[in-house]
Amino acid sequence: MSNTVASRGAKQGRASRRLPRRHALLGGTTTARDVATAIQYLTAPRRLVDGPSIEIFERSFAARIGAKHGVSFAAGRVGLYGILRCLGIGAGDEVLVPVPTHIVVANAIRYAGAQPVYVDCDLSTYNMDLKQAEERVTPRTRALLVQHTFGIPVDMSEAKALADRTGLHLIEDCVHALGATFNGRQVGTFGQAAFFSMEETKTISTTMGGIVTTDDEELAARMYAFQRDCRPPSASQAARYLLKLVIYHTLTEPRAHVFARAAYEASGQRLPLPRPTEAAELYGERPAEFARRLSNGQAAVGLTQLVALGANLTHRARIAEQYRALLAPHGFPLPEPPPASRPAYVRYPVWVEDRSRAQRAVATRAVLGTWFTSVLEEAVDPRYGGYVPGSCLRAEDAARHLVNLPTHARVEERDAEEIAGRIISAGR
Repeated sequence: MSNTVASRGAKQGRASRRLPRRHALLGGTTTARDVATAIQYLTAPRRLVDGPSIEIFERSFAARIGAKHGVSFAAGRVGLYGILRCLGIGAGDEVLVPVPTHIVVANAIRYAGAQPVYVDCDLSTYNMDLKQAEERVTPRTRALLVQHTFGIPVDMSEAKALADRTGLHLIEDCVHALGATFNGRQVGTFGQAAFFSMEETKTISTTMGGIVTTDDEELAARMYAFQRDCRPPSASQAARYLLKLVIYHTLTEPRAHVFARAAYEASGQRLPLPRPTEAAELYGERPAEFARRLSNGQAAVGLTQLVALGANLTHRARIAEQYRALLAPHGFPLPEPPPASRPAYVRYPVWVEDRSRAQRAVATRAVLGTWFTSVLEEAVDPRYGGYVPGSCLRAEDAARHLVNLPTHARVEERDAEEIAGRIISAGR
């Protein structure tokens, strides 16, 4: 090793000791280019809410996954609500829903007037147990909603066969799974419709946002009509989303986050930036302004992220494989995707016996993700979503034991090694 290289390594080592790396629960998806795009629109208020970027983003997103149509909204949950409305699913109807999931999924079904019927998960993937799903079909069941949990594809051959046998609409929840494939085909193209999320913790981020994809021409026409009926965000709301993206890009930088996390937590309810889930939603209630559109500025940021999606997914796959290689020899229960699938891990799930101990072990290196701490994540009580405690025991067990590890671009291989090592030290 040359003296120059040795000197540079020593300097980097000293800098690392002065500024330790700590990965945030949020962030990691955005780049300096995304920040520059956000600032460009923040300084051009006339282009902030309406403009051509929305339609361009919708077309580009649909083309990226191989669908004919993309219809954007303020959040993925709004897209799901629109799908149900446009399929004529409402009062008296039932929708089969996997758990664990998020309260906003249950809410969208209930806002449409339908009833979620919860189906337990398969612990090898945390996706819906399709055999149990078939047992829970009734004459009132209208739709099968499958969720590609953590980016692990559902066995879509089995899901489609079940939907065909029972005459159900097949809807894909792809909020975790942008870029995942089954039998070489992108998820989001198997069902009658699918919805994706660009919320701040997802594979790409516009701070908030969602998009519905479909090949069904009649459904697409109805979805575009529903989109037109949705209110655009106010200029101030659109600006706050972009401002949050810029601020979080800085605060979630691994070395800055060491200090920024404390400041963020100290701000408490005084934090002026928009939150991803409104208080009403946590109780299963509908917010006053639920059905809204995506802004032009957010769509422009989405376009910059689509350009880099391939590299994004490649990095996540490499980090997830590193976690698997390090943890598997120690007996940790790890996901077992269907053989014909290629996951796109938005986070890498790990089953641990003592979640609190694992969180403490990793705390100085990363904020561990805890999707899902409830069968209906973030709900004040899952009963607000119509869930009956004890009805899906495997999902309830998973909610007590799952942690998930970051896979985004700011996680370097040395970080993954350190995080996995600390999980191992905490024990199974």
